[in-house]
Amino acid sequence: MGPLQGLRVVELASIGPGPMCAMLLADQGADVVRVDRLVASGLGVPVAPRFDVTARSRRSVALDLKAEAGREATLRLIDKADVLIEGWRPGVAERLGLGPADCQARNPGLVYGRMTGFGQTGPLANAAGHDINYIALSGALHAIGGQQPVPPLNLVGDYGGGALYLAFGLMAALYERQRSGRGQVVDAAMVDGVGSLMSIFHGLAAAGQWRTDERNANLLDGGAPFYGTYQTADQRWLAVGPLEPKFFAELAQRIGLDKHFVKGQYDQRLWPEMRGALAAIFAQRTQAEWTALLDGSDACVAPVLSMDEAPHHPHAAQRQAYVDVDGVRQAAPAPRFDRSPADAPRPAPHIGQHTREVLLEAGYNPTEIDALLGSGVSKQA
Repeated sequence: MGPLQGLRVVELASIGPGPMCAMLLADQGADVVRVDRLVASGLGVPVAPRFDVTARSRRSVALDLKAEAGREATLRLIDKADVLIEGWRPGVAERLGLGPADCQARNPGLVYGRMTGFGQTGPLANAAGHDINYIALSGALHAIGGQQPVPPLNLVGDYGGGALYLAFGLMAALYERQRSGRGQVVDAAMVDGVGSLMSIFHGLAAAGQWRTDERNANLLDGGAPFYGTYQTADQRWLAVGPLEPKFFAELAQRIGLDKHFVKGQYDQRLWPEMRGALAAIFAQRTQAEWTALLDGSDACVAPVLSMDEAPHHPHAAQRQAYVDVDGVRQAAPAPRFDRSPADAPRPAPHIGQHTREVLLEAGYNPTEIDALLGSGVSKQA
């Protein structure tokens, strides 16, 4: 099930955004086969596969890509694939004989997705890095936090600017292939993706409406008192965000905020006083009490929930936004489709769990597979 049913994807095992992108495709019905290393050291995979949530819903074949037989087996899989996902440093795939030219010579319709931090070209293309480095160079990290920049988990670089942009790029290339009949290389760099995510702020800065040299000083970075967090009587927090005047007026009416703040909502001279007034009001009740008063209204206030609490919120529960997969609570596939809904996710496979069945599908006979397994080029879990 799922709108991507029939799409064949080969994922060369990597970390971070590559597996996340493959998960998104697998969630929506794509047949994703992950080519794992014979030894998982260095991949950052938890001891038990069921905890590796972004590796869910695909099959695993374990091959030695440095051996000629392992390389050939991988190419046999790629021969029948629509998409390949590769998340190594530039040049690594080429040295293994698995670069775009090698693969597209055998499969001209292949969409070859390359996921890196800095991209395939440029002075930093071959440098090591992680999410925090990519968002630093893209201007995002500088804008987040208070006195010092604060890493927003690895959501902005790895997943927002990386996995999602790679998935979008793959879908765009597949759409173009319907006209041309040819595949192409998708160069998805996190520095590019995060820069794209920052588009609105570049526009605001150019219009003189965003102070790029300061944090916690602008409309959406915590500078505005009506877009931030406030502590409650039980030392918990509320997220407050009524940007529009009509929503701010509703908040003021419901919590008893003085009307002069409503009239001067966007007068920055009032913001310090407004912030103090809001802080004093929200400190008078518990988070649960404020939630009961404001939940479902247009006041744009929500309780700040922990990861453990989020799945149990009534809205998430009603929409079945979280699922239990082999005892691990995790988000359900997103987005949702009305005619071709996704199946329930399956646990991540053990390394090499599907080696035999995948190689059979690739055209190997049982004797050839036994030889690969016996030679140490391949592994069956």
